[in-house]
Amino acid sequence: MSSVIFNSSLNLHHLHSSSLDRHRRIVRMSAVETKNPNTLFQSMTIKPPSHPTYDLKGVIKLALAEDSGDRGDVTCTATIPFDMEVEAHFLAKEDGIIAGIALAEIIFHEVDPSLQVEWSRQDGDYVHKGLQFGKVSGRAHNIVVAERVALNFMQRMSGIATLTKAMADAASPAFILETRKTAPVLRLIDKWAVLIGGGRNHRMGLFDMVMIKDNHISIAGGIINAIKSVDQYLEQKNLQMEVEVETRTLEEVNEVLQYTSHTQTSLTRIMLDNMVIPLPNGDVDVSMLKNAVELINGRFETEASGNVTLETVSKIGQTGVTYISSGALTHSVKALDISLKIDTELALEVGRRTKRA
Repeated sequence: MSSVIFNSSLNLHHLHSSSLDRHRRIVRMSAVETKNPNTLFQSMTIKPPSHPTYDLKGVIKLALAEDSGDRGDVTCTATIPFDMEVEAHFLAKEDGIIAGIALAEIIFHEVDPSLQVEWSRQDGDYVHKGLQFGKVSGRAHNIVVAERVALNFMQRMSGIATLTKAMADAASPAFILETRKTAPVLRLIDKWAVLIGGGRNHRMGLFDMVMIKDNHISIAGGIINAIKSVDQYLEQKNLQMEVEVETRTLEEVNEVLQYTSHTQTSLTRIMLDNMVIPLPNGDVDVSMLKNAVELINGRFETEASGNVTLETVSKIGQTGVTYISSGALTHSVKALDISLKIDTELALEVGRRTKRA
């Protein structure tokens, strides 16, 4: 089975020291299988999706090294005694779904394994503006070094999870999916946030599902040629995986159905692309999509794609389509505002003044 990969841990709380060059050589992406990839995730409510080569620890190390550069945190070094210990609290500054708690804990322990992290909420929980939902205690220097990297991941993941939750609720009984329109190098993290928000994952990448799209069809010389080629390839390679084909017209849907009615095929899902028609008044016409779903009549899974927004997804979900995919879940995410404060009273006072708490 594919898995998330972890390299041996790297203690980064001495990044400002002369050993930085050695650490930076360790920060890399690895494709080596790990013997027990799930050990770190046993206590997690929602585990990250599987991937055969993705190195989550490597991504964390890259983010920390990006922040520390070749000198480490010069401000911390100048202002904070290295052995001083403090307690800092996580503060929600907006309402939403919290995500990235498990990842943040990994980051703090990567910087300093002695840091103590406690939570009153878990990934997928709702938080309201002004709520203190966790704390980290230990060496002040290392807390501040890890702070921004942890918050950057949490804010992005929480933004994705919050929008996913709203879209998934509105899409029911259809299931909401993200796409491959993720931030480069952050795909597993973005897709993890979708799971936390109540969505489902589409394919992880190019390797785990056959997805015949418009350009494949054009190059292959037609939709049936493309499907035939996939069927032959999977048979030759003795591979079993989901196969999806993109259709853009009812004629293409009928063409696929006619071919598969008398030919054994590996096809499992038909994408109905841009069959949701925007109207001048801001509404959408889903009649074409509904007709396509009725034509398919349960013979294959169906997926609606295109013109999917929070305003339109409910109407799309009522057409009988199995899945609704939305690139906006990850490519247009608005981060959820979260902070980490040592002086929470002052932070709340400022928040009330600025209407952010």
